[in-house]
Amino acid sequence: MIGGRKPIQGRKPADRRIRVERPHSVFFRYTGPGQLVAKPAASRPTTPLGAALSRVKQAVFGRPLANEEEIGERLSKKLALPIFSSDAISSSAYATDEILRVLVLAGAAALAISIEVAIAIAILLTVVSFSYRQVCRAYPSGGGAYIVARENLSQIAGLVAAAALFIDYIMTVAVSTASAVAQAYSVWPALYDIRIEIALTSICLITVANLRGLRESGNIFALPTYLFVGLALLMIGLGVAHVVTGTVPALPDPAYVIKPPDPVEALTIILLLRAFAGGAVALTGVEAIANGVPAFKPPESKNAANTMTMMAILLGVLFIGITFVGTRFGIQPTTEAGPTAIAQVSSAVFGAGSPLFVLFQIATALILFLAVNTSFNAFPRLAAILATDGFMPRQFSIRGDRLAFSWGIVVLAAVAAALLVYFQGDVHMLIPLYSVGVFVCFTLSQVGMVRHWLTVKEPGWRWRLAVNGLGAVLTFVVLVVVASVKFMNGAWLVLVLIPALVALMLFINRQYAASARQLAVRPDFVAAPPGREERAVVPVPALNRAVVRAVNVARSISDEVLAVYISDDPEDSAAMRSLWERQVPGVPLVIVESPYRALAGPLMAYLDVLDRAWPPDKPEPITFIVIPEYVASHWWERILYNQSARQLRRVLLGRPHTVVMDVPYRRDDPRKFGISDHDPDVDDGGRPSE
Repeated sequence: MIGGRKPIQGRKPADRRIRVERPHSVFFRYTGPGQLVAKPAASRPTTPLGAALSRVKQAVFGRPLANEEEIGERLSKKLALPIFSSDAISSSAYATDEILRVLVLAGAAALAISIEVAIAIAILLTVVSFSYRQVCRAYPSGGGAYIVARENLSQIAGLVAAAALFIDYIMTVAVSTASAVAQAYSVWPALYDIRIEIALTSICLITVANLRGLRESGNIFALPTYLFVGLALLMIGLGVAHVVTGTVPALPDPAYVIKPPDPVEALTIILLLRAFAGGAVALTGVEAIANGVPAFKPPESKNAANTMTMMAILLGVLFIGITFVGTRFGIQPTTEAGPTAIAQVSSAVFGAGSPLFVLFQIATALILFLAVNTSFNAFPRLAAILATDGFMPRQFSIRGDRLAFSWGIVVLAAVAAALLVYFQGDVHMLIPLYSVGVFVCFTLSQVGMVRHWLTVKEPGWRWRLAVNGLGAVLTFVVLVVVASVKFMNGAWLVLVLIPALVALMLFINRQYAASARQLAVRPDFVAAPPGREERAVVPVPALNRAVVRAVNVARSISDEVLAVYISDDPEDSAAMRSLWERQVPGVPLVIVESPYRALAGPLMAYLDVLDRAWPPDKPEPITFIVIPEYVASHWWERILYNQSARQLRRVLLGRPHTVVMDVPYRRDDPRKFGISDHDPDVDDGGRPSE
């Protein structure tokens, strides 16, 4: 145990006691011999600037959470629905637009077919959601299509699914944000000119909300989601009542209506397939619940599966209802700057400019803004799983202070923001990049589940096999349709990006595997004292306290210590040798003249000379490069010092048989250790290292 005992006498004999002093108690909790658990104080910054930045960080993101608090951050079904389903539910706000923009090519009369297309997509949604219920129950650890494909098909199939999911999540953020802004300028057209600024601001706010942690983001997102669902159901109900009673209001001609071509196209199977492919974006986000099963409260699988069913029901009702009412009201597709289909429906039902119309459009914009939260929860979790498996940089598996996978959140926000800027926030330009990756995941996941049930054969496996088999066939057919009809509109880019991402992940995995082989220790290996000689080399910029401290550290490492002074001035070199031999006896000083004023190159060359001079029959020694470094008191002073030290570290790191050490000397070190202003180990010191 770290600590000591201090007797306390007290006023009376019975007051005598022993106080156990544990100096570690402020920073650590003692849990056993040689084992401590760090408290929050152990991670607190010690500098005034660090403490100030920490307070700002906690004000923005919240206090750090311990690992054991993770269970308290789990989601109930009421909070999980808005977090994981907002993407899928909100897609009903723009899926109808995509159907109408295709059907209008066959003339205004063809727009009535949109209801049949929507029903076909809803049937596909039903099959896919039932299929993913099986994924939730069979794979409670999350990961969705990646885990299913990896374990049942192959590692490459899993990486293909992961790459497709990454593209899907990034596109979800870009498309949902762009559509949200479109809903806003459907009410206030002046916002169209600042749509990019609004989109980027919303992504920043969502990023901060997710960095605060799951439960808090759920509280933020629950109200807008339920408000949208409630108002949308009210709008559909009132719209259906108008249709049934024959009181459909007349729609004003939108200023930005897309006119049918002259002559119009024939309403062919190809055109219907294109409309189906456009409306299939309604299924995006369905897989997010299966990817985030661990985020649910126990029992995780059951809660996730039930949330999946509720999400599918709501999405199907909203999508078919909005399309039905819109078709019967005679809404028409508009250009990017015009009102959206859902805005036209709400304007007709609630009345243009009415409070309910404005409130509904605000709710629609909010749920679309918040729909990106599905990606902000699923993308970092998938990246963390891949990082654990060695296919992504390991930083993605590290949780931040708030138990969120901060790296994944920040990278997702940055890439999606770049896409929005590049495509100028145009929803219809982003959509073709969207649904191909979704159906790649659907297909691989369902094929993997078929293989799973054939292998496991647990009770009820036959009907589960039938559900996933049907899902695999339907999603594969839709994948072929979507990829073919959208190929020239941008789907080709996704088909190129998926193999590129797979190749990148395989490259990362090979690098980690190679380093693991190099660092591996044989099972029969027992560490023994070093069998190689050591030497220490101290690059010295001058004779000062920092240098003397570095020399003393070098002496504690090895009996063979060399000081190297690199100079471009012969007179300065002579003065340095005289001073060194008088004040640091016993440590040889090697002066390297550098007429070309270089520092790192001559030092590296001298180290190579030392290596070549070593007897060939002896193992090459370990060379410790001990770099003196002056640490200024204030952050703004540190740009004035140690530039040469940083340059040396850069070139020396990675040199064979070489260990680079920094020896810091702080201005307040003598006073901190109870020493007078002049360190007894150092004579009047010169200037600090530059």
